[in-house]
Amino acid sequence: MRQQPWFRITVLAVALFAINVVARLAIRIGADDGDAQGLASIAMFAVIALVLGGLTFVRSQQQKPSQWLPDVGFGALGGMALTVLAGPFVSGHGPFANGAGDFFAQIWLYSACAIVGSVIGYWIAVMLGRDYRSKALKAYTEARKARPRRVVRRR
Repeated sequence: MRQQPWFRITVLAVALFAINVVARLAIRIGADDGDAQGLASIAMFAVIALVLGGLTFVRSQQQKPSQWLPDVGFGALGGMALTVLAGPFVSGHGPFANGAGDFFAQIWLYSACAIVGSVIGYWIAVMLGRDYRSKALKAYTEARKARPRRVVRRR
């Protein structure tokens, strides 16, 4: 079951939603003023970006982007759907309680943090030469160096 692609996507979506639930519960229980709510939201989006960046960093070392990118992308999309549609119920509101503008602003902010976190995680892996392609190119170079040079006779 763990080898199924939908399992990894579901686990990522639920983990991202759990981050949102913790932030919403912290806001609901601990703080009522706007500054604390804003800080908790910023912290939530920062943690989401860090989680996706770390996951991208690790997965980019093990697999080609064509294998890990759909998992990370659909997992983040599922986490966003849960966060935007089911998350407000944790706070005691509906998804459109603050209006459509707030709803779509949350979608844009979540998307931006997810994309930026993933891109930074991948860039760090590439910069350190630890991504899948860099490792493959290094292995190819080492294999080419290991073979003796072929002598060609000219007439």
